[in-house]
Amino acid sequence: MLERDFDEIPDLYFSIKMLISDPPYIAARLGFDCTPKGTFLGLHVSGKRVSFTENVFYEFRSEKIREVWSVIDKAVIEAQL
Repeated sequence: MLERDFDEIPDLYFSIKMLISDPPYIAARLGFDCTPKGTFLGLHVSGKRVSFTENVFYEFRSEKIREVWSVIDKAVIEAQL
């Protein structure tokens, strides 16, 4: 998944805005500032720089990520296009 993401968004970078741990769960609010090459989340971004956040929860089992739940603020991206 990450290899595909880096192919589609070569400057993919995020910063951790908030991180909460309640084992076996980790929750994070991630801030992105990047330039997707073409279509991203069904939007024709085509090389325009966009900033947005993602709220994500990870469930760990045996020291590995077992489940991921993610919500990306797509409306913020749409407003930048």
